[in-house]
Amino acid sequence: MRTILKWLLVGGLFLVSQLAFSQQITRFAVVDTARVYQAYFRNSSPVRSYENKKSDYQHEIDSLAEELERLHDEKLAADREGDAAASARLAAEISQKTDYVKEYTTAKNAELKAMKESLENTDEFYESLYATIEKIAENGGYSVVMSLQQANAILWYSPSVDITDDVITQLGL
Repeated sequence: MRTILKWLLVGGLFLVSQLAFSQQITRFAVVDTARVYQAYFRNSSPVRSYENKKSDYQHEIDSLAEELERLHDEKLAADREGDAAASARLAAEISQKTDYVKEYTTAKNAELKAMKESLENTDEFYESLYATIEKIAENGGYSVVMSLQQANAILWYSPSVDITDDVITQLGL
């Protein structure tokens, strides 16, 4: 009888000590939101429109650069021939076109940046993203999910905690 009581007491103390010293382990996960964004919007019409404008602007800039190169060649030819008037006229035209290219590039880059920010900040996308992350985190037992884009505190992470592919799959992409 004493032996049974002794074992019950030892077992009870062991159980109490386990409960007292047990902790919930915090599990972290990371998501590459930029990769999710790319997968989500890859085939959307607003993104195609953005990409088309970007391509059009680049084509225009390439054309302007070719024209500037042609003017430089003409100026060099005028300089070799000693035609100071033509050289001066071409130098002024090159300067004017160079300023135009700079202004055009700055304006179009600002326009593209605004379009991209608008695409990235759509409520529908983020509502779906956060709901999906929440579902995966709860099902996976994660306490914290961090974005790799706000990685100023993430110095290293194991690929085993990266749930990006799960998010993309759950979003049906």
